[in-house]
Amino acid sequence: MPIIYNIGIKFYYFLIWVVSFFNKKANLWIEGRKNWRLRFKPDSSKKNIWFHFASLGEFEQGKPLLQALRKRFIDKKIVITFFSPSGYEVRKNSLLGDHILYLPLDTSKNAKDFIKIFNPEMAFFNKYEYWNHFFLELKKQEIPLYVTSSIFRKEQLFFKPYGGFYRKILECVTHFFVQNQTSAGLLKSIGLNNFTISGDTRFDSVTDLAQNRKVFPLIDKFKGDNKLFICGSTWLEDEKLLSNFISTSPKGWKFIFAPHEISETNIKNLKKLCAEKAMGYSEIESTPGVEKRRVLIIDNIGMLSSLYAYADAAYIGGGFGNGIHNTLEAAAYALPVVFGPKHQKFKEAIDLVALEGGFAINNQDELNKIFNQLTFDDGFRKKAGRIAGNYIKENVGATGIIMNEVFDMGTT
Repeated sequence: MPIIYNIGIKFYYFLIWVVSFFNKKANLWIEGRKNWRLRFKPDSSKKNIWFHFASLGEFEQGKPLLQALRKRFIDKKIVITFFSPSGYEVRKNSLLGDHILYLPLDTSKNAKDFIKIFNPEMAFFNKYEYWNHFFLELKKQEIPLYVTSSIFRKEQLFFKPYGGFYRKILECVTHFFVQNQTSAGLLKSIGLNNFTISGDTRFDSVTDLAQNRKVFPLIDKFKGDNKLFICGSTWLEDEKLLSNFISTSPKGWKFIFAPHEISETNIKNLKKLCAEKAMGYSEIESTPGVEKRRVLIIDNIGMLSSLYAYADAAYIGGGFGNGIHNTLEAAAYALPVVFGPKHQKFKEAIDLVALEGGFAINNQDELNKIFNQLTFDDGFRKKAGRIAGNYIKENVGATGIIMNEVFDMGTT
């Protein structure tokens, strides 16, 4: 199996390399990993703390833990790695990291060289990143490895009869901080008892984001005295349904789209879908009659988590593709959230639906029904929002649990 894994890793790199000739994101993935050794000099006299995140969402999830460590250990250096360009390119200048780079390809040599260069005294991997060679090298050098906000499903290879190789990867972990009892039970089922049910640090993260949100006067100008739907991280399938509803939506409501992809082509296509008085955020200051526009399209990155403060309800995109995006950012502002059918892998979405603070839709008719209820029934909308907000409040605290557990283990 290790041979197959190594071949698979190299083949994956080859595929990304081929795609990189005509795909910008793939090109960033390849170029960002070139000559990484030359950019950093080994220093065995200093110990670092290493954090790894798959992408931007996982970084935001782990941000409260990063901040807590920065505050508690001001003299320690922090290394941050990302797997995806969507994380690295947005957060490569974050003040939370002293060294920020792409995670090198998971090979034995890369793992040995990386640990030699950065000399970590401990490592934190967030949620679901499990890399064989890096984990083995950490274990070999007796460097504590923690997986935070981890969540497991019985369908994963770790829990299959033929998943022995992948279970060996999990055995390299010093301690798991899992989100729920189900994940704890699955680890127990394969003989791993080194876990704590800590919850999800995203609840801490979104609470912090809401408390320290940015202010956008131009959004106030656009909204005026109207109610507002924020449609966050949307994809084409979401946007088709939403634009159909907007064409028949009641007066007194406006809509803001913050699409997942903000390329010029995607923004143009979204404007065509929302033909009725749609405009881009970058056009507000140069466009007269902003207050008469019904649809605003955010054509930049970084506003969404604060935009929810202006909203009365939210739609979260991705549910007609690979899976929904972050529902918790909206719920932190006590907003009811609506999303598509592919949400079963997201505990918070399942919880919100069960509590009636969130609503899953499968088609246009179901979207129209719940949107009409939210727009016409103030009592229903406000009650659902309170439920969502209370759900956030009841689940904060994972960061404190992790900090107490790790630093009571004698690892510093």
